[in-house]
Amino acid sequence: MKKIVIDLLNERGVTLRDIGELVYDLQIKYVSLTLEDAINNVEKVLEKREVQNAILTGIAVDKLAEQNLIEEPLLSMIKNDDSLYGIDEIMSLSITNIYGSIGFTNFGYLDKVKPGIIGRVDAHAKGQVNTFLDDLIAGIAAAACARIAHSKAHEKVTEEDLDQ
Repeated sequence: MKKIVIDLLNERGVTLRDIGELVYDLQIKYVSLTLEDAINNVEKVLEKREVQNAILTGIAVDKLAEQNLIEEPLLSMIKNDDSLYGIDEIMSLSITNIYGSIGFTNFGYLDKVKPGIIGRVDAHAKGQVNTFLDDLIAGIAAAACARIAHSKAHEKVTEEDLDQ
């Protein structure tokens, strides 16, 4: 199932490296890690069945909206990423919660700022509907950050580390 989900993300233009870069950028100020560490933590998040289910569901809804196979008014809400719809965020918040509440703050930041791949996906290039996908990526990255924070809670990054 993990391979299916990774292939599905790739099909939508999202790589593990893309998500790993988000994780790395968010965590490097707080813990010592490499991009490979960040990507490994993304992969660990993707092993969780509830994460896989959210990704499968969210991307399926995005694809159905692209094909106009959802009834109105829901179709327009999804295609326009209506700010009051919110179900895309709710689904993604279930991902952030797998490693505790610390993931919520990272998700909020990613959802608001939309750095890296999140911003590129949110632009809905080539007519692709990514209403769920951008939030799913944020949820995966936020959960990976929380996983790192829990596993490295004893580490402190010094000012010297930040200067390097």
